[in-house]
Formats: sequence, structure tokens, C-alpha cells
Amino acid sequence: MKVVIGSDHGGLALKKSLVPIIQEAGHEVIDVGTHSEAAVDYPDFAILVAAAVAGGQGDRGIIVDGAGVGSSIVANKFPGIRAALCNDLFNARNSREHNDANVLTLGGRIIGIGLATEIVNVFLTTAFATRHQPRIDKIIDLERQLFGSGSSQAGPVSLHSTERY
Repeated sequence: MKVVIGSDHGGLALKKSLVPIIQEAGHEVIDVGTHSEAAVDYPDFAILVAAAVAGGQGDRGIIVDGAGVGSSIVANKFPGIRAALCNDLFNARNSREHNDANVLTLGGRIIGIGLATEIVNVFLTTAFATRHQPRIDKIIDLERQLFGSGSSQAGPVSLHSTERY
């Protein structure tokens, strides 16, 4: 499997620790940066990872920033990307089995290398449970409604059933 990985300065140390672990598990790693502790903007690296996975240059992506939230938000802007912030094993497994997540985001200032290693292992080895495909198809349909085929312009969304609280 090709794994595209990136981080900002807040996730650099954890990313550096994860790269050899992913390689030792037999995966090819494409590291898009950052490679320095100088302050950088997490969206720049989340964009690189998400674009690579969406474009087929990688099978899965991993983004590490300080908290993981910002990179998840950015990555999920890309059609075809289902990014999941996972700070525990349950969410890592669930994101793969139920959501066919293809990008994992981690908080480099939230979790340590031991837990991050386990999360990455679960994320890279857990198969999608195809019984959930109808739900993924709904996500894909929504992306088509919003973006069309390759368009970045949002269009109207039809909501069949809406409850307001």
C-alpha cells in the first residue's frame, strides 16, 4: 500500500516516528513534508496529502498536526476523501469498517507514539465492511450533487427529509 503522510510543525515529531514504523509494516511511504520545525500552516500539508489520495497517487493518507482537527476539516473538502480524526483504537477501526476512511488525522500534541502506532496499524489493516456501502454511496452522491464530475463549484443539494429542532 502507498501511504501519503504529511504534517505541520506541531505534528512533525510524531510523523518522523511513524514513517519507519509504516515502512517496516511493508508499506511505501510518500512524505510530503514538513521536514523542519519552523512554523508552517497545517492546511498546506493537509491539501498535499488529500490531493494525492484523491488523485490516486496514494492508497491512504495520514496527516499529523497539533490537534488533528484542522487537517481533518481541510482534507474533507476534497471529493472522494473521507478523513477521520482518530485519537483512540475504536474510532480508527470504526472509521475504516463503517466509513471506508482513506485519510487518518492525528493530533501530535494529543497522543503519544505508542497509541499513534496502534491507531495507524488498525487504520492500515482494517478492511471496509461492504455492508456499509449504501451509506458510502450516499456520501458519493452528495459529492456529485455539490461538485459534479470534477467541478469545484457547489450546487444545490436536495434534502428529502429534514427535521428542525
